[in-house]
Amino acid sequence: MSKIPIELADPTIFYKDGTYYLYGTSHEDGILVYTSTDLTEWEGPKGATNGLALSKENSFGSKWFWAPQVFERDGKFYLVYTADEHIAIAQSDSPLGPFRQETPTKISGKNRQIDPYLFFDDNGKIYLYYVKLDNGNKLYVSEMKNDLSDIKPETTRFCIEAAPNTWEDTENADWKVAEGPTIIKHNELYYFFYSANDFRNKDYAVGYATAKSPYGPWKKYEGNPIISKENIGINGVGHGDFFKDANNNWKYVFHTHQSDTIVDKRKTAIVSAAFEKDSSGVDKMKIDYKSFIFLEQ
Repeated sequence: MSKIPIELADPTIFYKDGTYYLYGTSHEDGILVYTSTDLTEWEGPKGATNGLALSKENSFGSKWFWAPQVFERDGKFYLVYTADEHIAIAQSDSPLGPFRQETPTKISGKNRQIDPYLFFDDNGKIYLYYVKLDNGNKLYVSEMKNDLSDIKPETTRFCIEAAPNTWEDTENADWKVAEGPTIIKHNELYYFFYSANDFRNKDYAVGYATAKSPYGPWKKYEGNPIISKENIGINGVGHGDFFKDANNNWKYVFHTHQSDTIVDKRKTAIVSAAFEKDSSGVDKMKIDYKSFIFLEQ
């Protein structure tokens, strides 16, 4: 029997006890989840509520369920996501859900806010990286309260926006886009991975910046973009998440356009990655382009 592609945009993968859990944007009523034991054979959707790990009946939001991230803390599983162009966090006893909120609520803050990524620093502080829709998609950070109930608004800082006349803005758009954050701390440096250009643009691509502080200032890598149609060979590559596999190796899961001429439904793919020594003294993230695979079931 022939396999069919998994079509999740803005994907993320959470690994636990030999199982990979794949979540992403695709369903009008919540967040779907698929499972695998080897990143090759996938089953699903497997969520506790008709395939959904998170359903709008149990959480904040009525539509536009986007860009999830899943993590474990103190024996509980959390899903941070976008709905109604705001950010919310739900909780579950299982990675399959159901993820719920006792009182459906969103994270505070001005403007519409999307694309959340929670980063747990080794000093115990927690930071929310996200996009504010404010004359463009711009990336910000706020420190979270320790109980994950909300941000500390006074800590909010601007991080990154798309620069005109660069790989980040190939169509000279009025509304410039930098989005889809993932943060990794490596050798005491913070690596801020993000996507730029509108997701419908064939030049949608991934780059990163580094800083010595979770607040920046952020220095963009001169070799950006590290994932693009030029090195992958497919349009619209980006907005994913780094994760470590069972062998502790870095992988990046992301979406691509459906074809050379069609954007949606976006397909889900994975590449292998690793930090590599660089003459600058700052390790660079190296992508193994030959490792590219679409996820299928």
